[in-house]
Amino acid sequence: MSLTRRAFFVAALAIPVAGTILRPAFANEPEVFAPGGVAISGYDPVAYFTEGKPVPGQMDHALMWRGATWYFASAETMEAFEMNPAAYAPQYGGYCAYAMTKGAIASTAPEAFTVTGGRLYLNYSTEVRAIWSEDVAKNVALADGFWPAALNTK
Repeated sequence: MSLTRRAFFVAALAIPVAGTILRPAFANEPEVFAPGGVAISGYDPVAYFTEGKPVPGQMDHALMWRGATWYFASAETMEAFEMNPAAYAPQYGGYCAYAMTKGAIASTAPEAFTVTGGRLYLNYSTEVRAIWSEDVAKNVALADGFWPAALNTK
């Protein structure tokens, strides 16, 4: 009986975490994760590649792409994005790359990023990024298999 109770308590403790980090997508989620209409919380997507860190964008360097407003630190980074947005935009629409490995979507934090293989991946938190980083190649393959269908699952 204690094993059954233990299993119950473990499951009960896991539900809030799974519900927060790996919440299932609702039908017709936007293609780009952009709370308030702003992608990457207003950080410059090009800077992840050129500076190796998140850099806040400026309101006077903004453009619309795929239904979201993207901010840039300079006119040069905005132009680079405008010339080739697919090269700089985060994978999976800026949703958590690790959650996508489970066929789910989750929000992301600008500081929880990985640039690998010429692509930008964002995660829910730096703790989740650590899990994602344990096997990036495997996780990319898994996530690619769910994207973009995860946006339309219930």
